Amino acid sequence: MKKFMNTAETMVTESVEGFVRAHEAFVVFGPERKCIRRRHLTLDKVALISGGGAGHEPMHIGFVGHGMLDAACVGHIFTSPTPSQIIAAIEETDTGAGCLLVVKNYDGDLMNFEMAIEMAGDRHSLGMVVVSDDIDTSRTDEGRGRRGVAGTLIVEKILGAAAERGMSLVELKGLGEGLNGRIRSMGVALNGVTVPQTERPTFSLGPDEMEMGVGIHGEPGHARQPFAASDAIIGHLCETITNDIAAAPGARALLFINGLGGTPPAELYLAYNGARRFIEESGIPIERSLVGTYVTSLDMQGLSVTLALLTDQEIALWDAPVATAALHWP
Repeated sequence: MKKFMNTAETMVTESVEGFVRAHEAFVVFGPERKCIRRRHLTLDKVALISGGGAGHEPMHIGFVGHGMLDAACVGHIFTSPTPSQIIAAIEETDTGAGCLLVVKNYDGDLMNFEMAIEMAGDRHSLGMVVVSDDIDTSRTDEGRGRRGVAGTLIVEKILGAAAERGMSLVELKGLGEGLNGRIRSMGVALNGVTVPQTERPTFSLGPDEMEMGVGIHGEPGHARQPFAASDAIIGHLCETITNDIAAAPGARALLFINGLGGTPPAELYLAYNGARRFIEESGIPIERSLVGTYVTSLDMQGLSVTLALLTDQEIALWDAPVATAALHWP
């Protein structure tokens, strides 16, 4: 295993410190470095907080700033942040209107965020939105249902813009829950993930194999299939997504092609081209797009396709200004 690191034990700490120093115009550390918060908080605005294990960068710390998150907590690699970290973020960012926690649907994340709400709920007004956009987990009866993956970015961007406009905690929670039901994602990988602590890939593939339906923690998918041309791969992902999502006539869609850590931009744009063609031929017009590496699984060579059906209000909130390390438009 070759990685730019000093030791596996210090990798996350050193990486997060480097992130804060590189983007000090947007973010600062919270007390005892338990969270990262936006540099300038807004009085009486609902604070948006999220978090998860390291290894998914730039999610979530790259989404801290105006128009998205007020704070994010980082756990060890692929490990949920602790309740004490989440409580520190709540106490640091609640400026009078309460906090909404945006949580990916994984057992560890849910347990720790729910515990933080129980421990801090007597001092703060708190709500939680659970993101569960991954189609593949709906095929099994394991865990709590669909995982939260790349669609989390869309939820955080739209809720962040709504919070900037003064939407209340109750309104934001309702907006997030409604939005979550109209987002679907599915991923594919050409190799497993090399976790620094174990120094071995989470799964191995032959030279002519690919893993269909992967998550973002290095876990394998539902099927190992023969490698194919890009249009065939993307067509399978898009067909699965469009068959699972109910698109009414006149639906407005956002298409998001996300790199999982080891896929170059040229391949992501090629995949976008095929995905857009397939989805529009199925009768769903694409009105907004995002292509890039935003929700990763360390060094996984792979990508995910996310389709979100948005209302006019949500389109406007997506278009609203954002200023973070990873997303930035006027």
